[in-house]
Amino acid sequence: MRTRVAVGLLAVALTAGCGSSAAPASVSVSPVEPRPSGANEVTAAPAAVNTDCDREASLRPGPLPSPGAMPPGSTMAAIAERGRLIVGVDQNTDLFGYRNPATAQLEGFDIDIAREMARAIFGDPDRVQLRVVNASERESVLQSGEVDMVVRTYSITCARKQLVDFSTVYYYANQKILSAKNSGIDSAAALSGKRVCAVTGTTSLSALFALNPRPTLFSAPTWTDCLVMLQQGQVDAISTDDAVLEGLAKQDPTVDVVGESIAKEPYGIGIKKENSDLVRFVNGVLEQMRDDGTWERLYEARLRPLGPSPGPPPARYGN
Repeated sequence: MRTRVAVGLLAVALTAGCGSSAAPASVSVSPVEPRPSGANEVTAAPAAVNTDCDREASLRPGPLPSPGAMPPGSTMAAIAERGRLIVGVDQNTDLFGYRNPATAQLEGFDIDIAREMARAIFGDPDRVQLRVVNASERESVLQSGEVDMVVRTYSITCARKQLVDFSTVYYYANQKILSAKNSGIDSAAALSGKRVCAVTGTTSLSALFALNPRPTLFSAPTWTDCLVMLQQGQVDAISTDDAVLEGLAKQDPTVDVVGESIAKEPYGIGIKKENSDLVRFVNGVLEQMRDDGTWERLYEARLRPLGPSPGPPPARYGN
């Protein structure tokens, strides 16, 4: 009997619900395309670019020791005793530091430079541990001693030279713009009113923030994050060094590198402040690479898509 009563009440409830004239409440949800993790709009000025130093000057090298014969007590001898050189690199910048999907190995011009440093210490370019670091981590991993050096499209600035030391310049890049073909964005002036992406902690953001009129700026952890945002229509352009942009354009045939240079960027190898002997050693290796043709060989192997070789940048020594 109890079962029949329960079923009857359920039927009445369902019938009452079906006969109700009340319309269901409407729900409106705006579609959202999530940004890559860590991507944010830049509303405050990045750290001002300090220009009160000779940013390209570095320590003069002494006699270059032979591989396997590092001076006792030197930073290089400690690296040799450890058995490997630890270098901070990138894995998201085609041509300079990227992970080859076919081999899962890190490759590129910066990776080759790091291997040449290992060759100079050990006589073996494979005695190197490549540690992937984000652009915003470059100073901190050097200061903490987590890496011996950073070879990662690392622009030399006066502000950075207060925190870490740099080698002589091993490559010159120019900041340009990456935008969709036929977008009409072909110059810094054309960025007015547009949304532009650059990587957090790079000098590119400072140069963009200084534009007048200023575009709407977004920062992201990596350049591939910026490329995803461009492909999804979340930004209208990317701006950074032409070498980096050419690598992105190689991954997407719908975009072009355009515009005149917004800023000139000298790349150097970052080294911990206390390790001046390592700075002189690295400068000696770079000098040797300029003289014996190694720099040209690496350019032809890795950077030929950027055009004919401009030749290695001349070294400038301060003391």
